[in-house]
Amino acid sequence: MRLARCLAALAATSGLLTAACSAPSNGPAAPSADAFVIGLGSEFDTLSPVMGYAPDGGSLIYEGLMSREADLSLTPAVAAAPPTVSDDGETVTFTLREGLKFHDGTPLTSADVEYTYEAVLDGANASPIRGDFAAIERVDAPDPSTVVFRLRHPYAPLVQRTTLGIVPEGAPLTGDRPVGSGPYRFVSRTPGDKIVLEANRDYRSGPPALDRLVLAFAEDDNVRATRMSAGEFDATILPPRAAARFEGQRGLTVHKVPSADYRGIMFPLDHPVTGDRAVRRALGLAVDRQAMVDTILAGAGTPAFGPVSPDTSWHNPEVTGAPAGDPEAARRLLQDGGWLPGGDGVRVKDGVRAAFTLMYPAGDSLRKELALAVASDAKAVGLDVRLAGLDWDAIEPRMREDALIMGYGSPYDPDYVNYELFHSSYARQGFFNPGGYESREVDELLETGRRSGDPAERRRAYLRFQKIVHDDAVWTHLVFLKHVYVIRGDHQGVRPGVEAHEHALGGLFRDIHTWRPAA
Repeated sequence: MRLARCLAALAATSGLLTAACSAPSNGPAAPSADAFVIGLGSEFDTLSPVMGYAPDGGSLIYEGLMSREADLSLTPAVAAAPPTVSDDGETVTFTLREGLKFHDGTPLTSADVEYTYEAVLDGANASPIRGDFAAIERVDAPDPSTVVFRLRHPYAPLVQRTTLGIVPEGAPLTGDRPVGSGPYRFVSRTPGDKIVLEANRDYRSGPPALDRLVLAFAEDDNVRATRMSAGEFDATILPPRAAARFEGQRGLTVHKVPSADYRGIMFPLDHPVTGDRAVRRALGLAVDRQAMVDTILAGAGTPAFGPVSPDTSWHNPEVTGAPAGDPEAARRLLQDGGWLPGGDGVRVKDGVRAAFTLMYPAGDSLRKELALAVASDAKAVGLDVRLAGLDWDAIEPRMREDALIMGYGSPYDPDYVNYELFHSSYARQGFFNPGGYESREVDELLETGRRSGDPAERRRAYLRFQKIVHDDAVWTHLVFLKHVYVIRGDHQGVRPGVEAHEHALGGLFRDIHTWRPAA
């Protein structure tokens, strides 16, 4: 699984490998003496912000105009202060801090900011995050310390988007030797294995206490648990049940952090079975979300019925359901929709069996367990869900034909993620709207939410949007997760907050440069 697509699965597991099921008899091993090693579940596709690396902050290598605090508030970073906004909302002006330098010693000026954003907007670069900045007509740098965003229309989330890391003017977009102005500088990368970073001794707020970081990649949940137990990692991200074995161990802390990160089923809408809304809605009624939370997540989550977390102010309370499911209602809906019981227990309509394939990434134990639960609940109402655990390269070309356990979600603004997942202009574009959903009303609502400068109008648009995609059963949303971290040692400055799906370095580790060993 790749971080630029859908980052680091926080998964529950039905059982670890034998080696991961027993803690060392003498307690956890000591951390590395010369580096703090973080075990991550996926490798980064790129280290270039222009090409989609950590656009929401927390990259550690780069800083944006603004940075995000644990409580989701924004604070100036490269900028000296929050921006000024014109009365019509179409001109946003930032003033930069004085004396900032990149890791190579060159000054950071407005020309670098202009270059970064213009590179994202340049269609020739094929930036995967270009759509997030579509409201920007151009970026001007009238003097070295001033940056002016000229917008095509008011765009309320613009300042939220300015957490994008700034790169030097003319920097190659490959990100092979990244240069930023953040608290850590790049040392080396071993593809498929690790990235090594060292403290930026000239960082604007002082050098980090952790002098050297190693970001080690281990996709399999069981492997990360084993390596954490063996003392190879100083911190990692684990499934709830896998992390439970570390609770109460001397020298280790388990953090369960709330998030807007959901798991759900993406349906291909051209499929003869999943293209039928009655089937999709019936499956949504059949699944027992509460059992998933209680067993698969070991309580570290909540049932999900839509793409906007109930923990955010944007949530529509009408988008809900029975946490334990309603199989009888599911059976009635299928019957009324013409899906009649077949001889083998699987429903049939016009000669078509109610069968489809549900894919999940093979190394992600949470999605595997969710898929197994879905298949079991589906069977009880006459749906035949066949499971396929595959790697991401095998999954991607099959998304038009087969359903997929996917993960997304953001607490920042409802424009985030939802525009790409549900707007028809993104239909079947890779992992954005892969099922091919198209609705003129949803398109209009998403455009209103993106363009309007009126908070009340935006809220109405997003409440209506949630209701439509729920009623259309575009996805079957299953659970919102709590992200679970295991950290070795006692550190001051660890600040949990509500997290997004893409959390590996934008989550609990986003402030690792402020961590200090406890006295």
